[in-house]
Amino acid sequence: MNLQNRLAKHFAVAATAAAGVAGASNAGVIYSGVVNINIPATTNGLYLNVVNGQINEPGNGGGSTVPGWDINPWSTSFGLFSPTNPSGGAYATLGANLFNLPALTTISAASTFGSLGSTTNNGQWNLNSANNIVGFRFQNEANGNAIHYGWFRVAFGATIGSRTLVEYAYEDVAGGSIAAGAIPAPGAFALLGLAGLSARRRRQS
Repeated sequence: MNLQNRLAKHFAVAATAAAGVAGASNAGVIYSGVVNINIPATTNGLYLNVVNGQINEPGNGGGSTVPGWDINPWSTSFGLFSPTNPSGGAYATLGANLFNLPALTTISAASTFGSLGSTTNNGQWNLNSANNIVGFRFQNEANGNAIHYGWFRVAFGATIGSRTLVEYAYEDVAGGSIAAGAIPAPGAFALLGLAGLSARRRRQS
């Protein structure tokens, strides 16, 4: 089975498992859909603002090109660089340099957060697989800089330097927990663009 088929099978299983959790506690999840954004193996890497979807590609610019960026996977290995706020690190960790979360791990205020910086534990990442989920927290500039919790999935190729950000999601309710890999339940689906439009309408009303 080639990588593309394995990924398709993986997402079918993950979506089914996550939907069961989503219906009970993640109805407010904002989901990107499958985006498949290349993560350059460079000093800049990929800067992403998860609220509006803005990135530093093409051109591989720095963080200043993405106002309010929230996550930054980068480096020739695989580092996770944190924004200044929230202080203490943006990424959910299970221990020293262990950031690859099992599916459905709860990401919340009770989680421990840190940053890999440029020092990585490459043994934790699954090559030729999208079974790599990183939890994060961020200040939502569209919601008064309140803290929200989310996750993103990375697919690696045959090496650490070959990687793609496949999808990401976050809990729309400030301070609300989210399960790693959880997407909105059927009937409560909120894609990033539609959620942004809804938020703008709420602020105008």
